[in-house]
Order: sequence, then structure tokens, then C-alpha cells
Amino acid sequence: MPVLQFIWDRITALLSTALLLLTLAALFAIYRYTAFHQEDDAERLRGKRDYLEQLSGLPSSGRAPNIIFILYDDLGYGDVGLGAGDKPPIKTPNIDRLAANGVMLSDFHSPAPVCTPARAGYLTGRLPLRAGLPNVVFPSHDNWKGVMARLGDPDSNQRLPAEEITLADILKARGYATGMVGKWHMGDVSPSLPNDFGFDYYYGALYSNDMTPFAHYRNRDIAVPAPVDQRRMSEYYTREAVDFVRGHANRAFFLYFAHNFPHDPLSVREERAGRSEAGLFGDVMEEIDDGVGELVAALADTGTLDNTLIVITSDNGPWFLGSGGGQRGRKGSTFEGGMRVPFIAHWPASIPAGRVEPAMAMGTDLVPTVLDILGLPAPGDRVLDGRSILPVLTAGSPTPHDYLYYFDGESLFAVRSQRFKYRGAASVHYGTDQMPVAFGIPQKEWLFDLAGDTREAYDTSLRHPETLEELRRVFEDKESEMADNLRGWRGEPR
Repeated sequence: MPVLQFIWDRITALLSTALLLLTLAALFAIYRYTAFHQEDDAERLRGKRDYLEQLSGLPSSGRAPNIIFILYDDLGYGDVGLGAGDKPPIKTPNIDRLAANGVMLSDFHSPAPVCTPARAGYLTGRLPLRAGLPNVVFPSHDNWKGVMARLGDPDSNQRLPAEEITLADILKARGYATGMVGKWHMGDVSPSLPNDFGFDYYYGALYSNDMTPFAHYRNRDIAVPAPVDQRRMSEYYTREAVDFVRGHANRAFFLYFAHNFPHDPLSVREERAGRSEAGLFGDVMEEIDDGVGELVAALADTGTLDNTLIVITSDNGPWFLGSGGGQRGRKGSTFEGGMRVPFIAHWPASIPAGRVEPAMAMGTDLVPTVLDILGLPAPGDRVLDGRSILPVLTAGSPTPHDYLYYFDGESLFAVRSQRFKYRGAASVHYGTDQMPVAFGIPQKEWLFDLAGDTREAYDTSLRHPETLEELRRVFEDKESEMADNLRGWRGEPR
């Protein structure tokens, strides 16, 4: 009996200790969640304000073009244009017409292989890690992923820092009417909403269409309560984009049209279902293409098509469905299939038609290119990682980049020149269909010769040792640079 009592006392003590530890862990988690507060840099906010005031005071340099930036979600390199082949299963005549009458880039890359950081890179001209938003953000309320994100890394930003300067900020300062339609996904609270970052008008969703609660907003108010009927989403977005173009034909305008599709889950109206040879994915894409046709028709009707720069691209490679155009990897991967995406630019007044250019480029180039078009200075207090590709678009010039850098989250995975791509020693995920989770299998550094191996199938480091050494050095230098000045600030804050 004393032995049994001893065992029971020990069990009771262990249970009490375990309960105490669980209670302390729960209290700590509650503290970390409630204590989370993202701070903005007051000195850099003043630098942003001063820069935008400088831009607003500069004289006009001729007739500024309208700009429409169309960004699709999870559209693969092989879903339209170059990578789709001679007989594509998806029919996109309106997008194809823009490509035929404009220029396509065959070596264009998103700033990141997933959506939030990619959008930050496109709109700021900075690598997502510099822009302070290297990871996907989740709804701040009523979503367990958002809670876990805050608990896992309380120092991680959950919205685009207010001191960042977006393309809309720049164009608004220059007198453009600025509008956005579609997916924002860079924070769902002020001061990081679209209307806080230079957009006069906003209609769309604050995050991905697989997140909840999924509502549509008009400016800061709910326009379509959750759950939005996603079968009508393309209809809603096209209507809003066309209305914006028609309503601002008498002044320079910037429209950022960031569609939630073809991100999963996919939906179309019943009368459109089953039309495409590519199944539901194709049905969605063909409705998207019809929307492009309506938008171009509105430009033609209002006499603004000739002097409107239309850019079409994607935030990363394809997810569960869609085509990477035969490239290795998909969304979430820094192999080419995750980051090389379609790119079409159409501007009849300035871009000669019917060309395909091989110069490598990245989404961070969008802001510097627009600055170049308008003859505007870049902000002096921060690094812009992009370069102007205006000469590439208008004259077929070589790439302005010596190297491109492939980040996922806070880690650099690869660096490339026009011909070669170096991948640092890293794990490559492996799993079979029956395995619920894929595992990272460590690999040594690799060197791919993209001139003959765009699928990144063969390591050529033994054949090109000097190139391996060069790109390894560039890789390590970039890691050191980012460690020394993560946000890329220049000069001392005032």
C-alpha cells in the first residue's frame, strides 16, 4: 500500500507540474499575441513624405502615359504566351493580341515565389526582404494562421511598413488618378491598406481567395460581404476596372488590376463552365481573357489605348494546376518554375510590336522603369533593387542587371547571370504521393547552364569552375550586404 501511495503521489506531482507548464505556456502565448505591434519608422516616413513632395513639385515632362499593371495570381509561364506551345489548350485571344502588338520577355521573374512578398517587390522596386515583407501574411483576425504567424515570430511584419514607397504613391504625387482592383494581400489594417499607399480608389479583396472571411471592399468599407460568390469574381473585377478606365479618360491614370485568379479555389459562372479544353482552370483563364478584351475595348472607345502602357504578368509560378512551361519547380520554389513568369508589355506609342526579348528581368524593375518613363528621380534614402528595363522594351537592349537574386522568405537560395544560375547548398523537398509531408533532402551547391538547360536538370559546376566561383562569391556578398543593411537604407535618418 505505501508503494502504491508513493506512485500515486509521483503521478499527481507530475500532472501538477505539467499543468503548471501548460498554463505558463498558454499565458506566454497570449502575451506574445496581444503584445504584437508592428512599428513604422518615423524618420523614414518623413523621408517618404519629403520625396513625394519633391515629385509633386517637379515640372511636367510631356504627355505622361496611362499605366495599367495587370497581375495574375499563380499564373504559370506556360499558361499564356511563350510557354503555351503552338496549340495551347487555353484560348486567350485578347492577351495574345496584346503580346503580338507589343513585346514579350522570355526571361522575366517575379520578386518572390509566393504572393505577399512578390507584390511588395513589384510595387516598391525593392527585394521583398528590403521592403520589410518577406513572408506571406494572413488575416489578422478570425484566422488560426494569422495567430500562429504572430506567435511564431513576433518580430515579423504582418503588413507592408508604412515607410515604404509604392508605385501608386509616386504616380499620385505626379497627378495621376490612381485605382486598384483585386487582391491586395499586404496587410488588412491601417496604415497598410491600399488607400494608405497612394490609391485614390480601391475595390477588391484584402488577401487570397482561400482565406477567410473573404469579402470585397470598396475603399475601406465592405462592398460584398463574406463569403463572396467567387463564380462572379471575374465579372465584378472587370466591371470595376472598365468603370475606372472610362471614368478617368480625361487625365493620366494608373490602374493596378490584381486578380485573385487563377489561384485555387477556382470558380466560374455556370454558363461558362466546361468550355475550355483545359478544364476548370482553362474556363477561369478564358473568362479572365474576356475581361482583358473588355478593358482594351474601353481604352479604344475613350481614345486612350495608344498612349497606355499595359503590363501583364504573375506573382509566381503555378500552384496545384497550371503550367510552368516545362521548367523545374512550381509556386513556392526558387527553381525557375516558381519564379519565371509570363511578361507582356503593350504601348503602341512607344513599344515596337511583335517582339520577344531574352534579356533577364525581375518584377522589382517595374518602379524604376516607370521612373525612367516619366523622367523622375529615385528616392535617395533607400536602395531600389530593380533597374529600368525601358531600353529592353523599346529597343531590345541587353539586360541592365549583372545578376538576379532569388529569395524565399528571409533566405537567399540562388543567384544568376544572364546565362548561369548558382544555387547554394540547400535542401530540396522530396516526397511520394502516399507521404503526407515532403522532406528536405540536403544537396550541395549546383550550377545550371540555362543556355541549354532551362529545366535546371544538370549540375555543370565541374565543367565551369570559374563561373561557379564567381557566382558563389556574388551569392556570399549579397548575403553579407543584406546582413549589414537589411532594409537598404541610405544615409542617416534625420
